[in-house]
Amino acid sequence: MERALEEEPLLLAELKPGRPHQFDWKSSCETWSVAFSPDGSWFAWSQGHCIVKLIPWPLEEQFIPKGFEAKSRSKNETKGRGSPKEKTLDCGQIVWGLAFSPWPSPPSRKLWARHHPQVPDVSCLVLATGLNDGQIKIWEVQTGLLLLNLSGHQDVVRDLSFTPSGSLILVSASRDKTLRIWDLNKHGKQIQVLSGHLQWVYCCSISPDCSMLCSAAGEKSVFLWSMRSYTLIRKLEGHQSSVVSCDFSPDSALLVTASYDTNVIMWDPYTGERLRSLHHTQVDPAMDDSDVHISSLRSVCFSPEGLYLATVADDRLLRIWALELKTPIAFAPMTNGLCCTFFPHGGVIATGTRDGHVQFWTAPRVLSSLKHLCRKALRSFLTTYQVLALPIPKKMKEFLTYRTF
Repeated sequence: MERALEEEPLLLAELKPGRPHQFDWKSSCETWSVAFSPDGSWFAWSQGHCIVKLIPWPLEEQFIPKGFEAKSRSKNETKGRGSPKEKTLDCGQIVWGLAFSPWPSPPSRKLWARHHPQVPDVSCLVLATGLNDGQIKIWEVQTGLLLLNLSGHQDVVRDLSFTPSGSLILVSASRDKTLRIWDLNKHGKQIQVLSGHLQWVYCCSISPDCSMLCSAAGEKSVFLWSMRSYTLIRKLEGHQSSVVSCDFSPDSALLVTASYDTNVIMWDPYTGERLRSLHHTQVDPAMDDSDVHISSLRSVCFSPEGLYLATVADDRLLRIWALELKTPIAFAPMTNGLCCTFFPHGGVIATGTRDGHVQFWTAPRVLSSLKHLCRKALRSFLTTYQVLALPIPKKMKEFLTYRTF
């Protein structure tokens, strides 16, 4: 596996909300969620006080080093519509969850217009926002217009996830202890309610191959669901405290879960096998290591090429991990971190804080080895069991199933 030089993440830029005089500044100012659009052309930021900022990416050029620009914003879009403008979405409630849709394919846009002439057009890039009152609002990114309002949850909508296939299926996770499945191609119809969690559901993540859904609640186990039948596949047990964050690798072959127990566990989602644990130990000797809550984890995410993880913990550090190592390769100091996500084309990590700030950090930029590229391509359509059934040497099977690196 090729690995980038182990350099500390550098702070590229920091965004701070303007002070709203009509609010008590200390209440509801947290940035609970940050998100990049799948094509890398927009960034969304829940900046507290019911406001979401939609910001065209890249930021002003002086903040971003050469090579980090969005690759997918087309020349036609820029010329035809003018440069995208920053937008402010007033959601009317505290915003907890954010999710961009993938770009729908042109045939689905035409189909939508033909069969739903009277229904709001969601055949565009949209942003879903999960609110404090259980509502989910769907916004058109290009115009900032509200398209749909989804009702059903009885408490805070903590997290949201679209199927990566572009089918406009949305999954929501709530403090009402349920997950709900919505079809935006059917005017936001609720098509399934997933029950079984006994505590607030903090996080939901759909595998890139759209076959599995992982949900994490204030429990020691995480649930794996089938996205085809919407039934429970298995529970993954191994954490010693509440699991609060989860993410699939880009090839769907790995699942990582982060917990208040200070550990990230890497799982094989197909077999339920626990592959390794990444323990967050104190770096600052001045801190009391006996207080486990200091290192409680808040967020974990995979890098877009699948070679790295980023984690945010309560010990005021952003950590970057290489998959094959059990200790971090880099640290960055950040205060009151709550969430993190990678830019979809790599090179940048965005983090959100309790103060309503967003910070952008440099991330490892690496050229994947041919071995990893082959593994990633094969695992995007082969399950672990299918790999184990191949007539190939044992060492090759171990590599393809991430038992070795």
